[in-house]
Amino acid sequence: MSPEKDLTAVQAPDLPPSDSASYSEKDIKDELSDSKQTVDVEALSVTDEDVGSMVIQKDEDVALEVISTQDDIELPVFTFRAVFLGIGLSAFTSVLATIYTFKPQNASVSQLFCLIIAYVLGTAMHTILPSRGMWRYLNPGPFNIKEHTIIVVMSSTASSVAIAMEIIAALDLFYNIKLNAAMAIFQIFASQMIGYGIAGLLRTLLVYPTYAFYPSYISVVNLLQSLHFGGVLNHKKRRFFWIVFAAIFCWEWIPQYPFPLLTAISIVCLVDNGRHTFVRNLFGAGSSNEGIGLFSFGTSWTLITQGYPLVWPWRTQVNSYIGMALGYLVLTLCYYRNVFNGRDLVFMSTSLFNTEGGSYNQTAILTPENSLDPSKLDAVGLPRYTTTYVISQMCYNFSLGAAIVHVLLWHWPELKRAFGGMRFMHSGQDIDDPHFQKMKAYKEVPQWWYLTVFVISLAIGIGCSYDHGQWLLPAWSIIMFTAISCAIAICIGFIYATTGFKIEIKHAINILAAFIHPGKPVAVMYVNLYGNSTAYQTLAMLQDLKLGQYTKIPPRATFAAQLAGSIIGSVFNYAMMISIVKNNREALIDPIGSRIWSGWIIQQYNSSSVALGALGKELFAYGKPYYLVAFSIFIGLAFPLPFYIVYRLAKKDSLIARGAEYVITPIIALYIGYLPYSVNGQWWSCFVIGLASQVWARSRRPKWFKKYNYLLSAALDGGSQVILFILSFAVFGASGNAVDFPNWWGNPANLSVDRCALTD
Repeated sequence: MSPEKDLTAVQAPDLPPSDSASYSEKDIKDELSDSKQTVDVEALSVTDEDVGSMVIQKDEDVALEVISTQDDIELPVFTFRAVFLGIGLSAFTSVLATIYTFKPQNASVSQLFCLIIAYVLGTAMHTILPSRGMWRYLNPGPFNIKEHTIIVVMSSTASSVAIAMEIIAALDLFYNIKLNAAMAIFQIFASQMIGYGIAGLLRTLLVYPTYAFYPSYISVVNLLQSLHFGGVLNHKKRRFFWIVFAAIFCWEWIPQYPFPLLTAISIVCLVDNGRHTFVRNLFGAGSSNEGIGLFSFGTSWTLITQGYPLVWPWRTQVNSYIGMALGYLVLTLCYYRNVFNGRDLVFMSTSLFNTEGGSYNQTAILTPENSLDPSKLDAVGLPRYTTTYVISQMCYNFSLGAAIVHVLLWHWPELKRAFGGMRFMHSGQDIDDPHFQKMKAYKEVPQWWYLTVFVISLAIGIGCSYDHGQWLLPAWSIIMFTAISCAIAICIGFIYATTGFKIEIKHAINILAAFIHPGKPVAVMYVNLYGNSTAYQTLAMLQDLKLGQYTKIPPRATFAAQLAGSIIGSVFNYAMMISIVKNNREALIDPIGSRIWSGWIIQQYNSSSVALGALGKELFAYGKPYYLVAFSIFIGLAFPLPFYIVYRLAKKDSLIARGAEYVITPIIALYIGYLPYSVNGQWWSCFVIGLASQVWARSRRPKWFKKYNYLLSAALDGGSQVILFILSFAVFGASGNAVDFPNWWGNPANLSVDRCALTD
C-alpha cells in the first residue's frame, strides 16, 4: 500500500489491494457530496502500484484480495427504505418463485436479480424522497451497502421456494390430503428454520474462518462493494459492470429465443444432420434429455453460468471436468452394453417405464390408502429405469459417501477445533480472519438463540405432521432424519464453503426412507422436509451469514432479516400455491401439463415417493434390479482412501503428493453421473472460460483478475437473468400465453435445436 500520510480531518477507510487508480480533487468531492464528509484528498490517493500484483496462490485468498474489509459502523441498517423494500421484494420474489414452480419453464429467482432490483429501487427512493427535516428519518442519506445487503438477504430467503410448499402441493394434488392453512404455513416456516438453527450452530466451522469463503458469493460481494464504495476505481468498476450488463442483456435473448442453435453448437451434429441416434446420444446437447454433449459449445450465459467458470476455483473445475470426461465413457458404454437392462429404453430420462418400454402406471399398483397392493404389482410388474438414470443415482450416492470420508480425512483438524470440548457452543471465539476481526465491533448472536430456534422449529414440525388423527410422518422419524441431515450438512457444508460445489443428497435420503417406511409413499415423500430440505436450508443460511460477515452487517440484523424473509416467504408461498392448485388442478396433474401450467416439479416428488415408498425393497434391496444404487453410499466411502494414503506416503511437496491432494473424489464421482439431465451444450464453453479466467488471468493478469473477474461474473449473471425474466413473461408463457418463434435453420422443427436427431 502507499505510505501513510497525515490526515487533516477524517482518516479514509482502508482500501483493499484491488482498489487502485489516482484520485483528483473533483473526483473526491463528487464521491462524497451526499455524505458531506471532509477528507484530505491526498490521503485517498491510490495508484496502480497499490493493486496487489502477486498471484493469488490459495483459493481462499480471493476473499482477502478481492473483497475489502472496509466498514463504517455508523451506517444505518434497518432504515425505512430497508424495511419497506425488504418486505415488498420478499413478497414479490416469493410469489414470483412460486409461479415459476408451476410453469413449464425451468426458471428461478436468483439472488443477483434481487440485488439489482433492490439497488435500482433503493437509489430511486434516495433520489425522490425529501431528506430535510422530519424526512431525514425516511431518507437518512445515500442508499448504503448495509441497507442493500439486508434487503437482498430478506428477499432471497423469501424467494427460495420451500420444499415443504412443494410437498404440501403434492399431497393435495395426488393424495387429496388438504392441510389446514395455519398448519401448512407453520410447516413451511418450521422446515426452513430447522436449517437456520443448524447453520447458526455451525458458524465457528463454516462462517467465521477464512477457508470458508463460499466462491460463488465472491462476485455478489464484489458487486455490492463496487456499487456503494467511493473512489475512482469503484467508479470504473461500476461503469464496467453496467457496460457488460447491457451487452449480455442485448445478446442473451438471441440464443434463448430466435436462434437456439447457439445454445449448443456441435460440428458433429451439423454434419450428421439427424441421421444417427448414436451421434445424438453422445454429441447432442441442445434439447432436453437429448444427449451428453461431447464437444458441444454454447453461447448462452444462462446455461454457461451453471458451471461457474469465472468464480469456482480451478481445482473445483478440474475435478468436475475429470468427472465429466469419465462420464462420457461410462454412460455411453453402460447404455450400449445393456447394463441394467436399459438398452431398449431411451438414452436419457428420469421417468419410470413398464416392461414394454412405455410409461409406467403408478396408480395401478396402489390401494385406495396409497399403500402397495402386492396382487396388483404382480399383474402390472416392476417399473424400469433408464441405464443413464441408474448410473446417475449411483454416482450421486457415491459422492455423498466420498464426501463424508473426504471431510474426515482432509479436514479433521478444523472439525476437532470446532467441536472439541463443545467449543462450537461457545460465543465470542477469536478467529484469525480479517473480516471476522472487523465484525467484533458488533454484538454477536448467542448460540442459545440458534439452539432455541432449532428446538422450537423441530417441535412445530412434529406437531404439524399430525393431521386428522394420523401421522404424515412419525415423530421419531422426523427426529432421526433431522439428526442425519445435521451430520450430512457438516460434510456437504464444508465442501460447499471451500469449493463452491453443492452435493445432492436426495437420492440417498429417499432410498433410506424407503427402507425405514416400506410401502408408505406419503411418509417417504414427507421425509424430504427433514432429510433433504434441512441440509440445503442450512447451506443457504450459512452463505447468507457469510454474506453478512463480508459486508459487515451486525449479526443480530442478519438474524432478523433471515427470520423476516422466511416468515414472509412462508405466507406468500402457501397463499400463491393454494390459488394455483385450486384453479389449475387438471393441468398440474396431467403428466404433460399445458403451455401455461405444469406440475412437473411436483410430479417428481410423487413419482419418487411411489417408486421408492411403495417399491423400495422390490427395487433396491440386495439382489433386486437396482440394489447397487442403495449400496453406492457405502462403496463411495472408500473413494478418498487411495489418494489420502498416497498423499501420506509420498514425499511432502512432491508432484505425487500435490496431485493426490488436488483430487476431490466427491466432485469427480458426482460429475460422472451429472450429464443425463436437461441440456448439456454449455460444458465445453465452461472449460474454455474457466481456463482463461482461473488459470491465465489469475496467473498472468493478477491485477485485472482482482479488479474485474468477479465483477464480470456478476454482470453477466445479472444481465442474463433480467432478460430471462422478461422473456419468461413476454414469450415463454409465464404470463399465460407462449409465443413460439417461427421455425428456420437455427430453430429447426424436425430436428433438435443443434440439428441432431429429435429425442424419442
